[in-house]
Amino acid sequence: MIEDDERLAGMVVTYLGQNGYTVAHATTAAAGLAELQSNAPALVLLDLMLPDADGLEVCRRIRALGAPLASVPIVMLTAKGDPLDRVVGLELGADDYLPKPFEPRELLARLRAVLRRPQLAEAETSVRQFGRLAIDTGARKVSIDGQARSLTAYQFDLLLALAERAGRVLSREHLIDAVKGESLEPFDRSIDVHIGRLRQAIEDDPKHPRRIITVRGAGYVFAKVQDA
Repeated sequence: MIEDDERLAGMVVTYLGQNGYTVAHATTAAAGLAELQSNAPALVLLDLMLPDADGLEVCRRIRALGAPLASVPIVMLTAKGDPLDRVVGLELGADDYLPKPFEPRELLARLRAVLRRPQLAEAETSVRQFGRLAIDTGARKVSIDGQARSLTAYQFDLLLALAERAGRVLSREHLIDAVKGESLEPFDRSIDVHIGRLRQAIEDDPKHPRRIITVRGAGYVFAKVQDA
């Protein structure tokens, strides 16, 4: 947890500890990044406003690290409540966000949902092939023509949810439920941000997508047949 509010951090550390989680706390971006690289965590709780760096910049730095640290799930804690900050955070690679103040139980539920996603995929060992696109569900890797594409944990699970239902139109609500395992607000638009980032990673021309197609008023569909 990278958070300069020591009182809040102490509450979170205690509460999560009572629920079976070990939390290492850092009060600055520099200390948090050092801890991340010394002891690779299962998840990062990242405050948006830190004394020595912007949380969005820290998120970008984490995503720029080498594997496997670059794909560690990131949940951003936002005090501003500005939707733009949340959108930018998601675009930079955050997997989820939680506005302050928050209920500890909601934080726990969101962490469990994020941490549950990799575990659900551990038993999968097959490689799903869609034209030039390959999805290795065991290694949780995506490649095109053998060239690896970088995805966050959330983006990988979103792609997998689409690919497993190739040819079917999926609403935003359906995708949110499939990826998170829990219902969020029915008009949560963060899914659009993740779709945009996913297209940047896997489409030859993100402005004219041929793998993840938008169906106006309905949602998204993953192309079942892909020649390119």
